[in-house]
Amino acid sequence: MRREDDFEVRSKHLQHMTDEELDAYFWELAEKIVNPLIELAYYHTSPSIERSVLLRMGFSSIEAKEIVNRIEERGLLSKGAGHIVLKVAERAKTDYLTAGRGLANGQYLDVLDEIAREARENEA
Repeated sequence: MRREDDFEVRSKHLQHMTDEELDAYFWELAEKIVNPLIELAYYHTSPSIERSVLLRMGFSSIEAKEIVNRIEERGLLSKGAGHIVLKVAERAKTDYLTAGRGLANGQYLDVLDEIAREARENEA
C-alpha cells in the first residue's frame, strides 16, 4: 500500500510562519500534550508509585509495603507516603527513617491517625 504524500496540504497553515513563530507554535503544542499528563501525575498516585518513593528514601521493599498499607488504610495515600512519613517524624521528634521503620512495625499509629483525622477535618 502506497501512502499519498499530502505534506503540502497539511502544512499550509505553517508555511507563512517565521522560524521564531514555528518554534513558539511547537512549544505551545507540546504544552497541550504534556499538561494533561502533568495534571494526572499531580492528582493521582498508586501504592506502587508510593512504594517506589519510599525505596528511594532508603526503606526496604518490605518496610515500604507496610508503610504504604498503613497510610492507604487511613486514606492518606493521595498526600504522598514520603510526605506522611516526614510529618510523622516531625511530630514524633525523630528522623524519617526511624519514623518510617516504626510505622512499618506498628509504632506511631496514633500519630498517623491524628494526621488522618486532621486531613479529614481540613477537607470538610
